[in-house]
Amino acid sequence: MTTPRPAPADHRVPQGHAGGAAGIKADRDADSVWHAGERALQRAAGVAEQLAAFGPRVMRDSMPDQHRAFFAELPLLFTGTLDGAGQPWASLLAGAPGFIAAPTPRLLAVHARPLPGDPAATHWRQGAPVGLLGLQAHTGRRNRMSGWVESWRDGIAVRVGQSFGNCPKYIHPREAVHDPARAGEVRVHRGAGLDAAASRLVAGADTFFIASAHPLAASTQKPSEGVDVSHRGGRPGFVRVHGDRLVIPDYAGNTFFNTLGNLQLEPRCGLLFIEPSSGTRLHLACTARLRTQAPDPVEWPGALRLLDLEVREAVRIEGGLPLRWKA
Repeated sequence: MTTPRPAPADHRVPQGHAGGAAGIKADRDADSVWHAGERALQRAAGVAEQLAAFGPRVMRDSMPDQHRAFFAELPLLFTGTLDGAGQPWASLLAGAPGFIAAPTPRLLAVHARPLPGDPAATHWRQGAPVGLLGLQAHTGRRNRMSGWVESWRDGIAVRVGQSFGNCPKYIHPREAVHDPARAGEVRVHRGAGLDAAASRLVAGADTFFIASAHPLAASTQKPSEGVDVSHRGGRPGFVRVHGDRLVIPDYAGNTFFNTLGNLQLEPRCGLLFIEPSSGTRLHLACTARLRTQAPDPVEWPGALRLLDLEVREAVRIEGGLPLRWKA
């Protein structure tokens, strides 16, 4: 496997850290931005002091105007939600550009309903925690937010808890286009593990999305202890399949450790794979374990650490997705 070549980051951790009273205030602010799982991995990576000062400046409680305009351009929105047992699920909502709007800096309105067969369809309820990811792959732009469902009538309104941007690393530049004619007939396949079709989809993927959550996400209103959904990319085949077990490399990133920090405290996660040519969606409910030993650099070029996932439930959906992708 060839190591993915990272694109330049759009934000960097500043060198040095605040001291004295300013440093104490930064630590207090950091406590409101990062939770214990994130801070543990930041300390292990040697960036905790920098992020204590940097985090409160980039993890906002509202969307800047450029994020509000960005979401309105998208034909899809990736989501992370929790089922009744607290299991995270990664999914997506889709519609013609403009189906997402931000009437205020602290509210995102999504005029869409879950897609046919979506295993996360019943998770949307008043007050439920949610993670959202806007991704424009052909431009490399992606913005994330987490918050709580504010209403559920003509669509979904989400009150912002945390809002922040991500750098364009490991994004494959294919453009998603709204196309209702592509939806087609829906066929849903459910199982306790990966069938042959699901294994092939995962083994050939260059992109997936992962939903994770703090263990208190369903019962707290603390922004740092919510639900998150994140993008992961690499060369086709970067996710390795061994029966119902997946091995995933973790490459250099922004060192926030939003996903891995959650998994240190709550090992359950949800994965979403999409096959661009057919529109087939694969939703997986998994349990994760971060390996403690460094990966073999020959077997895993470019990987800083490895994540083992056990698949406990799989939902594969053919049809129903009103999107097509242009290379």
